[in-house]
Order: sequence, then C-alpha cells, then structure tokens
Amino acid sequence: MMTDKLTLGYVGTGLMGAPMAGRLLAAGHSVHVWNRTAAKAQPLIDKGAVAAETIADLVRAADVVFMCLTDTAAVREAVFGENGVAAGAKPGSVLVDFSSIQPEATREMSARLKAETGMDWIDAPVSGGVPGAEAGTLAIMAGGDEAAFARVEPYVLNMAARFTLMGPSGAGQTTKLCNQVIVGCTMAVLAEATRLAVNAGVDASRLPEALAGGFADSKPLQLFVPRMLNAQHEPPLGHAYTMLKDLDSVHDLAKASKSSAPFAAMAAEQFRLLTARGGDTADALEIYKLGAPTAL
Repeated sequence: MMTDKLTLGYVGTGLMGAPMAGRLLAAGHSVHVWNRTAAKAQPLIDKGAVAAETIADLVRAADVVFMCLTDTAAVREAVFGENGVAAGAKPGSVLVDFSSIQPEATREMSARLKAETGMDWIDAPVSGGVPGAEAGTLAIMAGGDEAAFARVEPYVLNMAARFTLMGPSGAGQTTKLCNQVIVGCTMAVLAEATRLAVNAGVDASRLPEALAGGFADSKPLQLFVPRMLNAQHEPPLGHAYTMLKDLDSVHDLAKASKSSAPFAAMAAEQFRLLTARGGDTADALEIYKLGAPTAL
C-alpha cells in the first residue's frame, strides 16, 4: 500500500521491529532506523534504510516515527532521555508506539510530549508475534487522537491486517492487556491440557486433529500444541519476560479499576516460575515444560 511520500522513522529493530520496518521498506517508503545495538539494524540498512546516529536525529528527519521497545522504562528513556524523541520532535509529527507498556504511563508521557513539543502520540501495541510481523498480518489496537490515527493508518497497514482505534490515549495499551489475559491464560491452559495428555499416555500430537471443529478448537490450539510438543521455538512467538511483564500490568490495571483477574494472576505465576528457571528470554511456550516430571 503506497500513500503520500512522508519520511518514516523506526526506533527499535529487534524481533518485532526488524520485520515490521522491513515491510515498510518493501512497500517503497523512505525509512530511517535506529537501534541501541547498531548491528541489529544493519540488515535493514542493507535493504535501503538510512541509519540515524541518535534517536533525535531520526525524529528530526521523519514525519512519522514508529517505535517498538521492551517496556515502560525503555520507552521513557527513548522519548525523554538524552538525544531522545523529545529532543528532535516537531509539531505535526506523530509517534506511533508499538511497545506494550502501562496505560497510565502512556497517558502521562503522551500528554507531556504533546505539551512540550507538539508531537502527537498513538499507542499501538501489537498482537501476532514474529510470524505476524513477517507476514504483515498483525492485529494492532490503538489509542490517541483521531486525526493523528488517520494520518498514520496507511503506513501501519503496510505492517498489519487490522489497525483499530479503541479510544483516547492509553486505550490501545488497555486493549493489549485484555489480549494478554486471553493469550497468557490460553498458553497456560493448553500447556496443562497437553501435559495431562502426555502424562496419561495419550498421543498429544493428535489433540489438534481430534479437537478441530469442536468447542475446544482455536488458532492457539492448532499452533501452540505442536510447538510445545516439538520444542519448536523458531520463529519465536515471544519471550516469557514479555508475557510476565504484561500480566503484571494486568494486575495493576485490575486493582486500579476494581476488577477481578484471578486467571491472569495464576498464569502470571506460571510465567514467573518459567523466567526463574529458564531466564527472561525463554520462549513463552516453554511454559509447557513446567509440568514435566523434571521441569527445565
């Protein structure tokens, strides 16, 4: 999908950012890139992206800046730290944050960036993992100003199948936390059911076939169970730390909104155990290993 020739920037070219920025390049857009570890951006530069010395330099050159970072602290540093987004921002430009961070922090930082620089902020966390980023089939949920959303929508749809404005600032992050309740709990439930089948002597590899079309069938069932059983972690669907971070944010939001989230809390403890045993970068689907007679 092509649109008017605005210059784009992409901050954070890791597991998700690299394929997403690659799709912008493939669509013919001019893209400036920056990554804390510069070598990770080199494949994009080889495809025609322009390397930026600092985030501020990238923002000065771009009309729309995309960003995909690990957590709230990383986003705050990238935006308001030395030579960050705020240092190069200009009125009329738009920051689209694909990171999954806390809704309240998003609202605070968005308002500050707008007040200090005139730059709009769209919070736009994604769902679909690395395979979705590579295929351009991501679901992206957004919060922010309607006019800013409309301005960036054609570019985002180079990277996603759906881009939905859910409300004002923070609404995208809140929707992502709802998504993570569903995904995180589903991973835990599927790991439990698959381990039960294995331990009870049933051919668990046939679960997706046996349950297809029934009430237990789902895309996660068909995708996750074979990956769990085959210890398939490439391409990665996401790190255990990322899921735990989001489920802990669900707890904070549930407390603030007087909501009950007991299943998310139980799933969070499973991912907490996984990160303790397997490390932050363990594939989230390694939650299946926790039920083994000798776990991890």
